[in-house]
Amino acid sequence: MKRKILSLATFLLLLSCIGASTRGTNSLLWKISGNGLKQPSFIFGTHHLVPLSFLDSVPGVWNAFDSTVQTVGELDMSNMSRMQMEIMGESTLPVGITYESLVSPEEVALLDSTLTRLLGVGLGQVGNLKPALLSNLISVTLYQQYYPSLSSGTSLDQYFQEEALKRNRTVIGLETTEDQIEVLLNSQTLERQAELLTCMVKHPELLKEQMDELQVAYHAQDIHALRELSEKEIINDPCPSTEEEKNRLNKDRNEKWLKKLPQIMAEKPSFIAVGCLHLPGEEGLIEGLRKLGYTVEAVR
Repeated sequence: MKRKILSLATFLLLLSCIGASTRGTNSLLWKISGNGLKQPSFIFGTHHLVPLSFLDSVPGVWNAFDSTVQTVGELDMSNMSRMQMEIMGESTLPVGITYESLVSPEEVALLDSTLTRLLGVGLGQVGNLKPALLSNLISVTLYQQYYPSLSSGTSLDQYFQEEALKRNRTVIGLETTEDQIEVLLNSQTLERQAELLTCMVKHPELLKEQMDELQVAYHAQDIHALRELSEKEIINDPCPSTEEEKNRLNKDRNEKWLKKLPQIMAEKPSFIAVGCLHLPGEEGLIEGLRKLGYTVEAVR
């Protein structure tokens, strides 16, 4: 299970790829200047499960990376083994709580068969893990099955950080592992996590539809379509997220990052690589940086 557990951080980053008007311009790479900056920084919207070869289709990305001297990501991914230990420390159910106490017998059986089919292990082996973690393991596994040619062992986010370290550049994380663990594993009750897990297992076609739409929009580098995808209301959605849950994943994190980025960019020109859906929208990073007085322009 070690390799799959590491996908926890990857999937939270994948979720990050939700956001609104970027004034009609399609681009994943944006230049940040003005407001006292001596040199520009750049922000790039990543999709965490696409191959590195995708970067060859992004105009100006290598020039942008080369012109900066530090790299900023959602997480500092330089110590994956420590991250794994922290994740595992928060990933298990409390003593006395089981899936039999969280969901119906029929749902237990469906969940067990789904896990066995996708992961090769059932609740007998992973039934001590929190429902949110099982949801993410199932989602990442399905993604890799649906798009085997697009998945790679190294995410874009990790790649940029590794390249920075090779050049003896500083790598900065906007969040800690603890921050992401809180969002993903501890911000919802176990009952709510179990509700969303069983709903996802009962409706795998919805997850496939969302993944397909995300793939098309991202590969077209269509940030407007990404915004629309994030705002799309599915009629009679059997598994709707609450407004609070959506804000916790995107809006609230953007607000925290916008408090950190001005000082980071003032100190050194930075290449900022975060999930693509953090960029667009009135509550996204592009508009947020503009409201702070920066000039933010698409790179083409």
